[in-house]
Amino acid sequence: MDIVSDNHRSSSNNRDLFRGLHLIFKNPLTTLGMGILFILMVAALFAPYLAPYPDQGRGLSNLRQRLEPPGADHLLGTDNLGRDILSRIIFGARISLQASVAVILFVVIIGVPLGLVAGYFGGKIDDLIMRFADMILAFPSYLLAIAIVASLGPSLLNALIAITVPWWPWYTRLMRSQVISLKELQFVESARAIGVSHWRIMFRHILPNCLSPIIVQATMDMGYIILAIASLGFLGLGTQPPTADWGVMVSNGREFFMTQWWISTFSGAAIFLTVLAFNLVGDGIREALDPKIRWRFQKN
Repeated sequence: MDIVSDNHRSSSNNRDLFRGLHLIFKNPLTTLGMGILFILMVAALFAPYLAPYPDQGRGLSNLRQRLEPPGADHLLGTDNLGRDILSRIIFGARISLQASVAVILFVVIIGVPLGLVAGYFGGKIDDLIMRFADMILAFPSYLLAIAIVASLGPSLLNALIAITVPWWPWYTRLMRSQVISLKELQFVESARAIGVSHWRIMFRHILPNCLSPIIVQATMDMGYIILAIASLGFLGLGTQPPTADWGVMVSNGREFFMTQWWISTFSGAAIFLTVLAFNLVGDGIREALDPKIRWRFQKN
């Protein structure tokens, strides 16, 4: 009977999750964010076909057309090496989205299991995991990331490692708090009473009930990770030329900003729109999955 009840609870939670995701589309701001992200994903996937100058998007210089303003041939102008800004932004979308997805996967793979173990078992295991997480959180995130990538050497891979290290403890703390609130509930006690193993309880019964806040946090963090990658690129510690990167493009346009404003402006606008889109989607998912405020979407 307990197993049937637990399975019913899990299926009910899954229905609530899908119902909440369906309600997201009733939020116009979330729909706008999804539309922006869809355009970015299409641009990233089909960059060689959508970019007007694919070779320049990959880094090929064209000094005869350097620093040209926006016009018919180059809709967003060219940079100091004559490369088409629009093509560079399209190829930069591929780098930014791939990098942010990679970081999110790493921090979830590291942080969520550690938080699950710490919250479920408690005691010395909890103390060991959480004190290590607190030690990392004691350092400012950006300062720690800069120190790591500076010691490893500037590259996109090292930048991803540097961003992952200070980011995973947040997921460990979030997961731990969720597990602590769930592990004493009746359906978990019933599973223990009939002899279900600890690992099955953790991954089969507790983890699925903790996915909503993890999904929301991951969605909102995507924008901040893109901003962090762009920041490291701006400082010369991330993606290295000639690879297209929005942060590097903003940095390259600094010395020309007063006269050739388009180099930094359009790449900065791409960062702004992407971060805004992820925040809008994250807010929409949070509201749709939160039963306390879901009624806003269910009116009419």
